[in-house]
Amino acid sequence: MDKVRYALIGFGGIAENRVAKEGFACDRKRFAPLKKAVLVGATDVNPARKAAAEALGLKWYDTTEAILADKSIDAVYVATNNATHAKLAIAALKAGKHAIVEKPAATSVADAKAMNKVAKAKKLSLTVDHMMVNNAWNVKAKELVQKGKLGAVNDSCFHMEFAYGYDPAEAATWRCSKIEEMGGPIGDVASHCFYVAEYVFGKRIAKVAAVYYPKVMKIKAEDGAYVKFFFEDGTQGSVNAAFSELRGGLSGTLTNLGYEIYGSEAALRGYGTMFQLSGHKDEPVKMRLELDKLGDAKPVAPGKIQNIYQTLIEGHAASVQAKKPLDASGAIHNLALCAASHASAKAGGKIVKVAE
Repeated sequence: MDKVRYALIGFGGIAENRVAKEGFACDRKRFAPLKKAVLVGATDVNPARKAAAEALGLKWYDTTEAILADKSIDAVYVATNNATHAKLAIAALKAGKHAIVEKPAATSVADAKAMNKVAKAKKLSLTVDHMMVNNAWNVKAKELVQKGKLGAVNDSCFHMEFAYGYDPAEAATWRCSKIEEMGGPIGDVASHCFYVAEYVFGKRIAKVAAVYYPKVMKIKAEDGAYVKFFFEDGTQGSVNAAFSELRGGLSGTLTNLGYEIYGSEAALRGYGTMFQLSGHKDEPVKMRLELDKLGDAKPVAPGKIQNIYQTLIEGHAASVQAKKPLDASGAIHNLALCAASHASAKAGGKIVKVAE
């Protein structure tokens, strides 16, 4: 079939700059058109966003219903506020549209399961934007770990810690004030750490034990959390996620978003690899991967650089063309990990089995 035709539901700043300009390559100065997908339209509850969409050559739809009624639209990308993800995705799927949904898939495991059930019943492709697995440095990390280049690995730490919420305007946003919408460091960023850890190791997390950071911020959500996780085979690792850490500023923050993986023969460290970056030359910091063999640390070059959003979209479009639907089971599991982490922290750090 021809390119899969998408429309964006929700056209805020991230949708415009990350999803449309990068993911769908609407920024023609930076990217060539995608091979399998094309973004043709958009809508938003804020009509003032129309000009920005039309500036990218997109057709503006006044309502979501107008997109769902348009038979020329094959698929939608849902980029609205978290609380509406499930409702809008289910409506799109019932209208016969394939769907990509921004992370999180929903605000509860039950809603995510309901979404997935409709997709399977309709034989439609559904996926969630767990884009960091497409980062070329993370792909290389997976290769090194799973080929045994670090020796026997017995520990790891994945971390996304930064300052967000000290400003009153930031404190009022959903990220800091609405835990029910997956706000807070666990729902917002530990979730990324969980799926990247599972990707790198090729194993699922079965249990978690978590504690909240000391409360120093005036935000409704937790300031941060330390989460010990246990894979199904019993091996362990940890996640540090926080909004309370200053990290010196932008450069220190971005380079600190990464991981350390410890093996019997070497340690692997990623810098800047846990973020929205892909490795393009015009990005604000340069990511790097470092293999440390008993103090002899050397840089590791990644494979081919790929835009993390474009790879997600092209993969979804390929599944549509091949009639091999994707499903959101991984996203359901990710939500369950976040729920289990909160349950553990509220129980004083008790080990909690992940329930799906």
